[in-house]
Amino acid sequence: MAGNSLGRCRLLFLLLAAATPSPPEKKEVQLAEGAEDPAFLSEYFSQSSQTLSFYSWYGSAKIFRFHIPEDTVLLRWLLQASRDKGPECGKTQVTFHIRYGAPPVINPLGTQFPMNTSVPPSFSQTLTLDAALQNSTFVNLTNPAAGDWFLAAHLPAASSKIEMKGFSRSCSYTFQPDLFVLRQVDVVVLEPDVPVQQVLSKGASRPLHAKIFVPEYTAGMHFELGKCMENGSAAACALRVTLGSAVLSWSSQKVLHCLEACSIFLASPPWGRWLWITVESLGGASASVSFQMVVFFIACKPGDAASFLGFYQSLKQNQGMVMPGSHLNSTLLTMGSSHNVSGPGNTCLHGQPIVREELDVVSVRFRILGDSTVTVQSDIPTLLLLNLNSGMDSGGNLVLNLMLNQTSVGLGNATVLACLSPMSPALSLNGSWGCWTAFAQGYLLNVSMSSREAAVIVPYPQSDSWYLSLKLLCPKQSEGCDQAQGQVAMLAYLTPCFDDCGTYGQCSLMRRHGYLYTGCICKAGWAGWGCTDGTKAQSVGTQILATLLLTLSNLFFLPAIAVALYHYHLVEASVYTFTMFFSTFYHACDQSGIAVMCIMDYDTLQFCDFLGSVVSIWVTILCMAQVKKILKYVLCMLGTLVIAMSLQLDRRGVWNMMGPCVFALTVMASIWVYRGISRRRCYPPSWKRWVFFLFPGTSLALVAIAVYTFMETTENYYYTHSIWHILVASSVAFLLPPGDRQKDPWAWSRKLLCHYQICRNDQEELYTVR
Repeated sequence: MAGNSLGRCRLLFLLLAAATPSPPEKKEVQLAEGAEDPAFLSEYFSQSSQTLSFYSWYGSAKIFRFHIPEDTVLLRWLLQASRDKGPECGKTQVTFHIRYGAPPVINPLGTQFPMNTSVPPSFSQTLTLDAALQNSTFVNLTNPAAGDWFLAAHLPAASSKIEMKGFSRSCSYTFQPDLFVLRQVDVVVLEPDVPVQQVLSKGASRPLHAKIFVPEYTAGMHFELGKCMENGSAAACALRVTLGSAVLSWSSQKVLHCLEACSIFLASPPWGRWLWITVESLGGASASVSFQMVVFFIACKPGDAASFLGFYQSLKQNQGMVMPGSHLNSTLLTMGSSHNVSGPGNTCLHGQPIVREELDVVSVRFRILGDSTVTVQSDIPTLLLLNLNSGMDSGGNLVLNLMLNQTSVGLGNATVLACLSPMSPALSLNGSWGCWTAFAQGYLLNVSMSSREAAVIVPYPQSDSWYLSLKLLCPKQSEGCDQAQGQVAMLAYLTPCFDDCGTYGQCSLMRRHGYLYTGCICKAGWAGWGCTDGTKAQSVGTQILATLLLTLSNLFFLPAIAVALYHYHLVEASVYTFTMFFSTFYHACDQSGIAVMCIMDYDTLQFCDFLGSVVSIWVTILCMAQVKKILKYVLCMLGTLVIAMSLQLDRRGVWNMMGPCVFALTVMASIWVYRGISRRRCYPPSWKRWVFFLFPGTSLALVAIAVYTFMETTENYYYTHSIWHILVASSVAFLLPPGDRQKDPWAWSRKLLCHYQICRNDQEELYTVR
């Protein structure tokens, strides 16, 4: 542990030395001492290390969230993976994924996603842990996007071997992220239509950083760089201009290489946020470059706003459809709802009011205000805002379904194009341009009279404002297209798990430092993001067979119960009956498929099954020890109480079973050795008892332990565990000792029926076969 801490301190020192010196022990904000430019601030963030797990589902990955402040010019992660020193630790790989705005959507097992799912990309890298106890790497990013960044780390796919807890020591792998952030204080702020003259002086090692705020309803942005002079002359100057912020996973920046005056037009830049502009000289350290920048915006005005009374009436009509306990939040692009689709001549979009209805954690429904459908035109797009910027919406799945109801008469097979995009809408929808905004590609859908429905699923949508643009695309050589309209029904909602993980899955809500996200736990061989990948799924027949094997195999306790009753071992027979009953119904409830039956709470069934199993072993060995009756009953009761306590502490611990077994075997062995020494002969004295009962029973028990410990996997569990039931129950029938000689077999039943007293002689030697 001391070595790992020392190594981490050294790596952290390298990280800090490569950027700006500052005390690394705590998060601190201060001016960068010793830097060339005093207009920079440094910040440090760290999160506690997490123990990694081998990957079986999304919950196996450890999630980390960092918030990057505005005006950040450099982001540097120090990512460290380490392992224990023990011999059980072999070579392995730690994979981490980084994504902006939402947790990474990962698929280490290569399973299938649900139909119509669009997987957002993320940045991934692997660290190898071999002979070294620790490995680390740096991830650097210039001009990162401000907001939440997420990391997910995990080990390779989990083994199907079922390990008994405590039987073998497992290796511990940990992952530790540290973050360094460098922020610029005096960023140049540009204003629309106002030229700004700037100079990159000689020897300047840092580029020029500027920003401009992009207002909402901006259809386009025009950037110009001109009047470029190098060392005071009008000669050509080499500059590189970068617009936008970096997000690692997809192309979120535009780069210009300018040798003279240059410009770029950005269609649909991100709305309501700062746009980062970086200018750096390519002419060398001896060149002093001056230039002028100017930015122009093209506004996109929505249609006329309707009256508040109309909005109130529409909202009141929708109140009747609100589910009890939900919360209404109406987000309006414009009050000009579908009652007035024709706006002034300078409008470029028609806004449709949307109600955001919060149902539960990571569960939101979006409904059209007033009408049940959206009116779509061919001249200007219709725009709907899906607000997912609460910071807690990125842990679910965004589902969008569109259905074309009708179009204007005479248009034939007209098509409605739809584009779902974050940050800004795609306002130029046509068949060739696709679904693009300035820095991102959206999700394109289309519906027509021949294909009326379309859907898209976005797992872990980026925490932002999402926009749905719809536009009617008329067929070629159609008349009256300018006045044509279409009616589209929209169903949009944020759900924790798509389709609630289906029949063979369970939706799980997870939390990491207050952040909530969801994932599917799949069963019966099903896999995938929504438990829809049935490549290795068990058939219904296999599921029924597994249930029958695991339940009916407990009927092998019936011979043991009969032997116990035959020899007057009533306590043991009661324990075996208890074990058989609860083991049968626990395994009937524990199945992962559709062949499931639970007669009571699952946890209760599991506790009773585990308790009965361990107590059965306990009372069997005590019965074989042949202690006096009073001592036997005291040990049975005391052992049962101790076993119940240990199972409550750790139900799957190996010593919950091994402890009582070792103690009972010690007691039995001590008594047998004492009796053998005192009688000067082997105990039990009959060779028939050894050959026909003890040796077969012990062999069955040892084989059962071997199967339980070394052979069980998730794939063969249903028949290997059934074999365990059969072998253990059969061994009990062989190991139970015979009853008292003065008591006839089944004497307890005649006592109950005839009410006579049975005498016994405690001094008679047991285990005597005549």
